[in-house]
Amino acid sequence: MVLTLHALEASGVVLSGGAWLCSLATTLMSTWLTSSTELLPTESYELGLWGTCVVQEQGALQCRAYGGILGLPLDIKLGRILMCLMLAVGLCGFLLAVSSTQLVSCRHGPLGRHCHQKAMKTAGAALCVAAGILGMVPVSRIAHLAVIRYHDKSVPEVVPRWEFGDALFCGWTAGVLHLLAGTLLLTSCLCAQTGSPDTGTPMVPLGRLHSMQTV
Repeated sequence: MVLTLHALEASGVVLSGGAWLCSLATTLMSTWLTSSTELLPTESYELGLWGTCVVQEQGALQCRAYGGILGLPLDIKLGRILMCLMLAVGLCGFLLAVSSTQLVSCRHGPLGRHCHQKAMKTAGAALCVAAGILGMVPVSRIAHLAVIRYHDKSVPEVVPRWEFGDALFCGWTAGVLHLLAGTLLLTSCLCAQTGSPDTGTPMVPLGRLHSMQTV
């Protein structure tokens, strides 16, 4: 039982750290959407949360940041806000998950330590799940809008369409890893609750305690 508990905790912490790194990469990557056209086969275009890039056939990359916040589309604004929230919430969840493991927690007595670990682990698991949901929303929204615009019959076929970029798949991976990390941490809490015996100090009747002191 103890080995299973440690395995669940370690897996949750590792997945939480990996999910946060994927979230950071997704936020910084410029390949949320990609586009290429037959009119300019030597160039392709990339769109991210912070700017657009032009990739030439020779491998040269030229990026340009967005001019201002007010002129940005709603999906880009929403993506920025939710991804930054995902990074903050995911980092807090990861730190709580690390500090709640039995290998690094301080010893303040068996019962107090168990309650302290359980509270921190539950909070870390909840934050991991929240981070996963926050990351899924902007990635799925931008992907949904890309699909709608790709199949829009009112746009001429010669107009280039935006397609899925690597950042979207990285964002979905980050969301799934966050959800898995939260699930594993919550499962470890349930295993610890059902498998740990009552370590509290037994109650001694006052009459028996008085008789023991007088003997």
